[in-house]
Amino acid sequence: MSELKHLLGISGGKDSAALAIYLRDKYPQIDLTYYFCDTGKELDETYQLIERLEGYLGKKITRLESDDARAVGENPFDYYYKIYRGYLPSNVARWCTKKMKLEPFEKFVGDNSVVSYVGIRGDEDREGYISRKANIQSIFPFRQNIWSEEVVKDMLSNAQTEEVIELYAGMLSGEAFDKATKILRTPLEFIERNPEHNRKILLEKLVDLFDQGVANFNHAAFRFLKSRNYPLSFEEDYPLLDNEEVLVRDDIFKLLRESNVGVPAYYEKLDYSVNGDTGEYARSRSGCYFCFFQQKIEWVWLYEQHPTLFAQAMEYENEKEGFTWNQNESLKDLISPLRIRNIKEEHLKRMNRQKSKGSKFLLDILDGTESNGCPSCFI
Repeated sequence: MSELKHLLGISGGKDSAALAIYLRDKYPQIDLTYYFCDTGKELDETYQLIERLEGYLGKKITRLESDDARAVGENPFDYYYKIYRGYLPSNVARWCTKKMKLEPFEKFVGDNSVVSYVGIRGDEDREGYISRKANIQSIFPFRQNIWSEEVVKDMLSNAQTEEVIELYAGMLSGEAFDKATKILRTPLEFIERNPEHNRKILLEKLVDLFDQGVANFNHAAFRFLKSRNYPLSFEEDYPLLDNEEVLVRDDIFKLLRESNVGVPAYYEKLDYSVNGDTGEYARSRSGCYFCFFQQKIEWVWLYEQHPTLFAQAMEYENEKEGFTWNQNESLKDLISPLRIRNIKEEHLKRMNRQKSKGSKFLLDILDGTESNGCPSCFI
């Protein structure tokens, strides 16, 4: 047996928690190590979820923090806030992600061969954080495609066609093998500097192969890895190869509720009033309570539901230097009565438009923000 380690990052959100429950219940033979990158600026509900999850899993979740911050006894975020001289993190300068999540995670891994389990659902179209270190391989158990796009691109490249056909020949015969061969021999016509087109045709070819059997593709991919330097290439077998389940948002909430771990409280919808009408708001993400990716209505939610935390978020802003959480708007301006009313009015309009489309999820109304943010906040 190899010294392969299986890691699952717990963000404090619903998807990673549900993935831990799912793998523990369905694949108990996988010896998982759980970790949580602690910024020190999480909502209390996040820490409560982790405690309940530890009880269900029967294992401790390792807390990862910056060694530099720990050495001086400071909160991780506050330590790096000083290092960066009050420059707040933003979507173009995510020092928070780099220093408090990615670096502690990759130091924790070291040079060990690792499979990292990622809680991206079957109804999402994103990859999340994918390490470029050769000793870390990401697996996506909730999706039809459990492999990273890197593996798929390598396997389905035109140069590997005959090798993959030979792999399929060991599993299929007759008409089924002929169909798979025809798909594999259809060349991918990539366009230089057009990643969207290239990704589209790659995934279309993948879907065509899935139509010939998801498990068939998984077994072919696993054998393909044997000639590559991926962590799983040293394993004799892998239990997820025959898994054809696809889990979506409904399934995630069901897993959390039926396990009694529960849904993090900040996802629960709360009513607000504006102009005599009633809307609903909640938080769409785990992670720092002042995450700059959150929508304006989520800032209003924080102000009204956690006023002390909102006040603390305000203290980090420096309007004179232009260091604010939101571009061109300080939190002080955001919470003026007129501005709050405008934010709620716009949000209510979006809610009503989304309801007219038949969506029953409040998170859909938050402009797809669930798919944004620090990649490793959603591992």
